Amino acid sequence: MLNVLWLGFFLVAAASGLFQWLVLGNAHIFSDLITSLFDMADLSVKIMLLLLGTLTLWMGFLKIAEAAGLVRGLARLLGPLFLRLMPEVPAGHPALGLITLNFAANALGLDNAATPIGLRAMHALQTLNPKPDTATNAQILFLVLNSSSLTLLPVSIFMYRAQQGAPDPTLVFLPILLATSASTLVGLLSVAFMQRLRLQNPVVLAWLATGGLLLGGFMALLASLSAVAVSALSSLLGNLVLFGVIIAFLLAGAWKRVAVYDCFIEGAKEGFEVCKNLLPYLIAMLCAVGVLRASGALDLLLDVIRWSVHTLGLDTRFVDALPTALVKPFSGSAARALMIETMQHTGPDSFASLLAATVQGSTETTFYVLAVYFGAVSIQRARHAVGCALLADFAGVLAAIAVCYWFFA
Repeated sequence: MLNVLWLGFFLVAAASGLFQWLVLGNAHIFSDLITSLFDMADLSVKIMLLLLGTLTLWMGFLKIAEAAGLVRGLARLLGPLFLRLMPEVPAGHPALGLITLNFAANALGLDNAATPIGLRAMHALQTLNPKPDTATNAQILFLVLNSSSLTLLPVSIFMYRAQQGAPDPTLVFLPILLATSASTLVGLLSVAFMQRLRLQNPVVLAWLATGGLLLGGFMALLASLSAVAVSALSSLLGNLVLFGVIIAFLLAGAWKRVAVYDCFIEGAKEGFEVCKNLLPYLIAMLCAVGVLRASGALDLLLDVIRWSVHTLGLDTRFVDALPTALVKPFSGSAARALMIETMQHTGPDSFASLLAATVQGSTETTFYVLAVYFGAVSIQRARHAVGCALLADFAGVLAAIAVCYWFFA
């Protein structure tokens, strides 16, 4: 899928360039395309330099959290909930521990740890599968919730906004939190409907009710504030939560007698290794998106959508962020490149850029997750997994649009 998408960007850009030259008489179009290629390659290196420092720093702190047992503690906390949501998985089965570890790692932003743990969880669930080529209910629920992108600390989004010159990179903290909550809730409810899960179980109800009350009370508080106050609160909480988590990691490490400095260095080395391998992918996608924009094809598509939205009498400011939303289910790197390109084109604090960042932080690369997790255990029949995962993505995009109009309009 990624090969087709990347090649398609260049072929569409080539066709648009020929149209600009032969029909519209734009003799400079191919010069613009080449300039865009080199500009985006240069931008990729600049982004990577900031990413190198940010990822190395964050991976160091996260290593301390792992060593202090915080991830295992979250796993124990979530265990009773997943035991009820996956009734076909026996109590005490290793899959439940791996599933809770995976979600805890995702919530903390431990992407490098979350995927290997998730694959081990899928293999553990496969040992209970009576039809090895068909996804079980537990595997589907695990995958849909995994693809709903519930991340409490979207550090990478903050980093990209900082690199593009945003004066307050954490401004999108609350919008992402609200939108990703909506995505996860819709994913859970859609799977529960398809699988006839008993959400009225006291443990499940306690979790859902607690989460609903906290989220509802928080939204009621936000509704009582002005737009300026809401933006200020998002900025304050984003920075406060991020720094508070770092201090909590350090204190937990010290309490558990972890050699925090040595542990930080070990995690930072892992972050360095992860980061340096991302540069080729970042260059590939940013250059492809750059020539697509320079050719006029992307602007033409957005103009058509904008005209359609305007005809319906709706506000059109969200249209410039749609490329990120449309590509995200297929490729995280392509969506990231489109988000960065939107920031370059409209400014990091424009409505379109803020919305693109919120969409990027509250949706997931659904087809990639499906391919990796189901492919790892040779599942061919996904049943209702695709529909439920895409519905969660759609809910995340709609919620992101609604929340951004609430916060930033």
